[in-house]
Amino acid sequence: MIVDALLLIVGLVMILFGANWLTDGGSAVAKRFGISELVIGLTIVAFGTSAPELVISAMSAVKGNAGLAIGNVVGSNIFNVLAIIGVVAMVRPIKVERGIMTNEIPLVVLASVALLVCGNGHLLDGDATDSLTRVDGIMLLLFFMVFMRYTFSIAKSGEDVAMPAADDDGSNESHKDVSVWRACVMIVLGLAGLVWGGDIFVDSASGLAERIGVSDAVIGLTIVAMGTSLPELATSVVAAMKGRPGLAVGNVIGSCLFNIFFVLGVSATIHELPLGGIGNFDLLVMTGAALLFWLFGWIIKERTITRGEGALMALCYVAYTAMLIAGV
Repeated sequence: MIVDALLLIVGLVMILFGANWLTDGGSAVAKRFGISELVIGLTIVAFGTSAPELVISAMSAVKGNAGLAIGNVVGSNIFNVLAIIGVVAMVRPIKVERGIMTNEIPLVVLASVALLVCGNGHLLDGDATDSLTRVDGIMLLLFFMVFMRYTFSIAKSGEDVAMPAADDDGSNESHKDVSVWRACVMIVLGLAGLVWGGDIFVDSASGLAERIGVSDAVIGLTIVAMGTSLPELATSVVAAMKGRPGLAVGNVIGSCLFNIFFVLGVSATIHELPLGGIGNFDLLVMTGAALLFWLFGWIIKERTITRGEGALMALCYVAYTAMLIAGV
């Protein structure tokens, strides 16, 4: 018990340091090449911080543990939208660009709906059990290719022009003198710290959860999902505190799309994944969270996630987690 607790702290420290290095390195690369921070967030940062989900879900699929593979992704996406966006908005209200509201966030809603449809074979085709088949996996991977094509078209066309990355003192001098090789080293070290720290955290947290008698389904949707999403949380909060909302929002959006389209696509292609303990309630919460994110960007204060809205999103996540635990 004590060893697990110590490892939990070590994992968190590695995640926080990794998030800081990755944010600084990604921003330096964006400045050097004139690439939008949104694109950096949607690709390098989002994919890197989603590496724990990919490893855990793929390994779970290989070992036949479908519940953990799907629960990890569904729980991570719920955490990404409700908890991360909620916390980031409470730290600093998020000004969302019009292009993100009309293009990227609707893609998260579409991805959630696609997974909801794939997970309801008994309603559509009369299947005996709901599962993600290899055909579903290939379809999700095709969606991922379309998303990547869209992302690189943004970079090529120059849309979403790179935003100034002001530091805490309001200047942006700190990254102008960072060389490309140094920025790349920062990104690599940051990713390594995030992935390794996330792995240590999940193992220690799972060990603690097993000792207190929590079920595998709840572990997948909560402990493992939150653990693998801590890199996204740390990276997004650090980015928001440094005045880089494009990087923070792009990180969450990219991670959500990466989780569904690529992580589940790869996992389902490796082995058919029965949903098991992952029901429509969880899939609907994931879809509803994406819709809430989109709606909050348009109402009350247009294209801004306010502190109040962020607090409400965070409370929704707390309520969802409480319902999961109460249902054990």
